[in-house]
Amino acid sequence: MQPVLRHALTLSTLAVLALLSGCATAPDGSASGSLRAQPPEAAETAAVPPAPAAAPELPKLNPALIDHATAKAQDDLNPDQPAVDFQAPEAQKDLWMRIRAAMQLEELTGPRVQKWEEFYAKRPEYVGRMTERGGRYLFHIVQEVEKRGLPMELALLPFIESAFNPESQSHAKAVGMWQFMSATGKDFSLKQNLFRDDRRNVLASTRAALDYLAQLGKRYDGDWQLALAAYNWGLGNVDRAIKRLDREGKERSYANLRMPNETADYLPKLQAVKNLVLRPQDFGVQLPDLANHPYFLTVQVEGDIDVELAARLAGLSVERFRQFNPQMNKPIILAAATPQLLLPYDNAAQFVQALEAHQGQKASWTALQLPKTMKPAEAAKWAGMSEAELREINRIPPRMNIKAGSTLLVPRTAKRDHDVSEHLAETAALALAPDAPARRAIKVTVRKGDTLASVARRNGVTVAQLAEWNQLSLTARVKPGAKLTSYVPNRPAAKLAGGKKSGAKKVAAKSGKTVKAAVKASTRRAKTS
Repeated sequence: MQPVLRHALTLSTLAVLALLSGCATAPDGSASGSLRAQPPEAAETAAVPPAPAAAPELPKLNPALIDHATAKAQDDLNPDQPAVDFQAPEAQKDLWMRIRAAMQLEELTGPRVQKWEEFYAKRPEYVGRMTERGGRYLFHIVQEVEKRGLPMELALLPFIESAFNPESQSHAKAVGMWQFMSATGKDFSLKQNLFRDDRRNVLASTRAALDYLAQLGKRYDGDWQLALAAYNWGLGNVDRAIKRLDREGKERSYANLRMPNETADYLPKLQAVKNLVLRPQDFGVQLPDLANHPYFLTVQVEGDIDVELAARLAGLSVERFRQFNPQMNKPIILAAATPQLLLPYDNAAQFVQALEAHQGQKASWTALQLPKTMKPAEAAKWAGMSEAELREINRIPPRMNIKAGSTLLVPRTAKRDHDVSEHLAETAALALAPDAPARRAIKVTVRKGDTLASVARRNGVTVAQLAEWNQLSLTARVKPGAKLTSYVPNRPAAKLAGGKKSGAKKVAAKSGKTVKAAVKASTRRAKTS
């Protein structure tokens, strides 16, 4: 039997829906990309039209849902402080006013600040799209910044990190609105596996980023310029730069650090955004109206559900649904991994009502672990789907086999109509192996004047292969004397070692050795060559 999908609006959902039925919804923006090392407007797309000004009339909710929600802690807003009174006069001020009033970092001036001020002033349309998109998430971030007692300027960091795009990925593989590298994300409990990447999760990544920033603030004794430099450049690099200042007898300060241009621009860029928020008229831009209330709400789910169905029940396109829930890597939402969804508050009640009324299957997919290593065609037959579908849904590249124990997303059937377990949702992995003749690893030494291309050419491999094997970018520079890993086909000698006795006899006859000695010698050559 199809498991029942239960759900509940959180306490904050109910409070906001009840109290804000007449409040204006913040304008919507585009879902364009931004790479840290490139001008962030490079991948912009046209803005989505603004949402309706008034929230819809609320449907009647199941009393059981209300009881469940009321019992839930008010974590979505601020569990450590009294709940916000959304009817109080001060709460009706716009969110920009709230941000301006809480700024506290030391002002920065100079040519770099001026450069970024001019950058934004010349791009009013881009600034408009970026700030509209940021309006989806700013209320939540402001709440979290205040909860931790941090400088309000930190709420503006996603403007310069990702242009407030939760799906952004930099050339260095930093991901999400706050641009977490994989290792740092794991240090702050951001789960990254086959089914989700919490670096894209709006709530989880904001929690992790502000926890990390709070740690850096303490590490550098409240010097937020050093803390922000460490967030951008890495605390190890900043610590080494500070030790260098100590050896040179110089003051420990951001201005004295020897740092890359990206980090030298980081604080000036933040200052330029701060100035833009404080005085938008000076830059010829108009900030979108942002009411001081949540833009999105959390909806609890229990039971797997297709992304496409969830979006349709909420009255959203899949693209817009993913703007609020970008962490999911597959077309199915696993309740064991993602027990809550984010939805614009005027869609949350619609989702609850529509889900109650929905009849039929809610999830088209489940997950299974492969019992043995298989070729994709064999695995597709085992899973009861076409090879093309298996490859597409599980992102299996050409010329790769799937290793035993790998988790595959497969269609549900009458015999495997089950939700994905919590254990599998947390540990799911896809391991692949080249579907090619056996290869062995060798170390190659970079010569003077070498490039990645010349090393690859000399070893009969492509630049892309050599870069992937050594976790380098395609344009990375290589230093003379460095050791790079390359893979080459096993030599025929390995076959001799495997027991080709006729070949062994020929070698033995030529060398005057016994067959056993010839096999041993060929094995030794295969291992050392």
